[in-house]
Amino acid sequence: MTSDDTSTGRAGDGARPAPRGPVDSSRVPRFAGPATFARLPRLDETPGADVAVVGVPFDTGVSYRPGARFGGNAIREASRLLRPYNPAQDASPFALAQVADAGDIAANPFRIEEAVETVEQAAGELLDTGARLMTLGGDHTIALPLLRAVARRHGPVALLHFDAHLDTWDTYFGAAYTHGTPFRRAVEEGVLDTSALSHVGTRGPLYGKSDLSDDAKMGFGIVTSADVMRRGVDEVADQLRQRIGDRPLYVSVDIDVLDPAHAPGTGTPEAGGMTSRELLEILRGLAGCRLVSADVVEVAPAYDHAEITAVAASHTAYELTTLMCRQTAEGR
Repeated sequence: MTSDDTSTGRAGDGARPAPRGPVDSSRVPRFAGPATFARLPRLDETPGADVAVVGVPFDTGVSYRPGARFGGNAIREASRLLRPYNPAQDASPFALAQVADAGDIAANPFRIEEAVETVEQAAGELLDTGARLMTLGGDHTIALPLLRAVARRHGPVALLHFDAHLDTWDTYFGAAYTHGTPFRRAVEEGVLDTSALSHVGTRGPLYGKSDLSDDAKMGFGIVTSADVMRRGVDEVADQLRQRIGDRPLYVSVDIDVLDPAHAPGTGTPEAGGMTSRELLEILRGLAGCRLVSADVVEVAPAYDHAEITAVAASHTAYELTTLMCRQTAEGR
């Protein structure tokens, strides 16, 4: 079987080769060949990457339904349907910058603390090459080591957190590192710029009103899913851009930010969520922000009938990747 890759169109400038793009689907059907993200080359098949797509198959930090350890590969499989031109952003991202699939970070599934350290070190090594990271989870525990690694390179970063839940709780069963605690730890460790922290899409019952007051003390602003519905995506995106300003930005997307009708395949679903269209439009509205890395987490394919969740997650990663590729081309 042949698998001919095609460059997506940018001529080399003498300093670097044109980016190597995805497999040509007119020659190799989308259902054939290795399931790298968007059918892009592996990192070891390129001189380097401007954006490295990396999986973290880890879900030891979940508090309810497990299975997100299989999320990264489910997103990769769903991404076979992605195409090289993104009309919503009027960009051919894989021609603007080199995007490559860096495989998975293998983290110990039995020792959370060790897994956190492993993810931090591996992410740091990828960032040290000059790449931005598009990470496919895995549960939300992995956001903490990713933020540590990004902050070492860029300093404290602004955070835009899409999620049904706050993920700023203190502990679960005495454990400090879980999928419900990463952003409290990140604030405590000083890796976040507390003047530019936002949750988007939160909803559902809480343990008590103190959850909200504690969250506010950490510096978070909240745009609920009901706010998105009432105010509209353009107003929300504009508010977020103003809050972020020119700070280095990390975007973390828990796929349960979407309503279970749009993302049933996740560990802790909540009714009343955003639509996939709303999420994608808000992400597109971040054009101009300085996006340094991002993640999409909590896809649990065992609960994902017809791959609805994986498809939504693959398009979410595609929009974020497009933003990073545009910034690379603009020299930002």
